[in-house]
Amino acid sequence: MPSFVTHLECSRCGSRYNHREIHHLCACGGPLLVEYDLEAAGRAVRPDDLRGRVASMWRYREFLPVEEHAVTLGEGFTQLFRLHRLGDRAGLTDLWLKDDGLNPTGTFKARGAATGMTAVVERGVREVALPTAGNAGAAWAAYGAAAGVLVHVAMPRDAPQSAREQSLAYGARVTLVDGLIGDAAALIAEGVRDRGWFDAGTLREPYRIEGKKTLGLEIAEQLGWRLPDAIVYPAGGGVGIIGIWRALEQLAALRWVRGPRPRLIVVQAEGCAPMVKAFHQGKEESDPWPDPATIAHGLRVPKALGDFLVLRAVRETGGTCVAVSDDEIVAAMGDLAREAGVLACPEGAATLAAATRLRDAGELDPGHRVVLINTGTGLGQDRTPRPEKE
Repeated sequence: MPSFVTHLECSRCGSRYNHREIHHLCACGGPLLVEYDLEAAGRAVRPDDLRGRVASMWRYREFLPVEEHAVTLGEGFTQLFRLHRLGDRAGLTDLWLKDDGLNPTGTFKARGAATGMTAVVERGVREVALPTAGNAGAAWAAYGAAAGVLVHVAMPRDAPQSAREQSLAYGARVTLVDGLIGDAAALIAEGVRDRGWFDAGTLREPYRIEGKKTLGLEIAEQLGWRLPDAIVYPAGGGVGIIGIWRALEQLAALRWVRGPRPRLIVVQAEGCAPMVKAFHQGKEESDPWPDPATIAHGLRVPKALGDFLVLRAVRETGGTCVAVSDDEIVAAMGDLAREAGVLACPEGAATLAAATRLRDAGELDPGHRVVLINTGTGLGQDRTPRPEKE
């Protein structure tokens, strides 16, 4: 299949770069985004052509950055199903869950690792490195093993043990740091500078976001190309919500969907909510959050490189940002397990807590179709729902 990628473009200043070369951030410091010849891609494939294609995110290959062969473990096209009982309890009669805990390595990080590792292999890179709160490191380690690429991972010492063990099992070189993901990033930056590692940190290469974009493509297809009224997403680095936003924009440009875009709703933890604070203060980007603390390790990101893009996506779609407590997250994990049979990670469960709070506040209409994104499995999590008192 031909590639329809045309160039890389800076999300801040608009500068363009050759997509066949290795690039990270723009000279201005802005993240680079992959751009396509959408008109040509739209001539090459139509929605009906997707029927019978592989049930993975690579069914959308015309809208992904791949020149020859994808590095894949079968990621994507995860189940989207209605939460009947939980929806009734929450006062949202058309509530749905996109369960990305069903991906390889148990998280939605598999999507970004697949496109990122595909790009790495096509550009002849043999060693990559990234800081992680846990799950991204495990995912990149798995895809590195599949591709024969060595992966260096740095994560906080208190990151989930399951993610650390996965990374080691896949052959990654793992370094534990005392501190937060920013401290892990500083360590990786040294290796990138001194040893020439490929920097695969969040938004420090342009390809991870393209894998996350397929969440939006899948939601649209699985709902018969009729978009929901709202999508609720747990944002740490926020790459997924940026990817969904870009997917919706591309689908609209192709006229595969019509009507208003879904409201994009970001949820963070009360103990680390920099984008929520910036949104309600009317700022274009966030300030670093002091002393972040939450059981949802993936949300413990004091300052995201792409926060300005997240906030732009939320505002352009008429969405909002909300922070929920750890107690609400734990309760939602229990509700999803007992009422829907889903062992959701804390980050994914936060979306149910947020939707419930927004419905109670009158910010979500009872009849609106709302899609929650569960970003990972709750299996092996350090914290599990508290049992109900007898």
